[in-house]
Amino acid sequence: MNKSKKFWDNASKNYDKTEERFEYIHSKSRENTKKFLKSSNIVLDYGCGTGTTSCEIANHVKEIHAIDISSKMIEIAKEKAISNQVKNINFEETDIFDKRFSKESFDTVLAFNMLHTVSSPQIVMQRIHELLKPEGLFISITPCLRDKMSFLIRIQILLVQVLCKIGIIPIPIRRLKKSELENLMANGNFQTIHTENIFKGASSYYMVVKKMVEI
Repeated sequence: MNKSKKFWDNASKNYDKTEERFEYIHSKSRENTKKFLKSSNIVLDYGCGTGTTSCEIANHVKEIHAIDISSKMIEIAKEKAISNQVKNINFEETDIFDKRFSKESFDTVLAFNMLHTVSSPQIVMQRIHELLKPEGLFISITPCLRDKMSFLIRIQILLVQVLCKIGIIPIPIRRLKKSELENLMANGNFQTIHTENIFKGASSYYMVVKKMVEI
């Protein structure tokens, strides 16, 4: 089994509980996102986790393809959708490079708390650009682990870095700054539409960018 998949499978049963301390950031991000959605939108929720965001925005869009590499996360997400009577979400264990996703097939791509954990952010941004329809939106929220954070969160991040270094956490966790995310979007041929720094113990950067189309 892939080490990253196994890690997220193991984390799935307590994932919602561990994320409660950041609920202000999550809730604010979801409320912001609803303002940029249309009822006709086809959305890709990349790294959907236990499906909370997909379920909450489902009645604002036409359909959602929600993906995660963790089968256990997907199981929880499906149960959540059933309990909330949400029927326009297709949850699937896969990644963004799945060849079944065709070019220019999504109006909006979401990546909540993802970009600091992927191994090749530039390649991921190229894929997102490819999947978006002309002038489609990419909406992300990303922890900025080199920006402002509380002392307690800083200590926790240092511990996570040690665990990453010795292989207990088998995923890359980057300490990003807002400026690095802005450069990533600009270099990926995206135009910034809206940004917001959301702080609750730690800084997270919310961004809405539009796919730029070469003429």
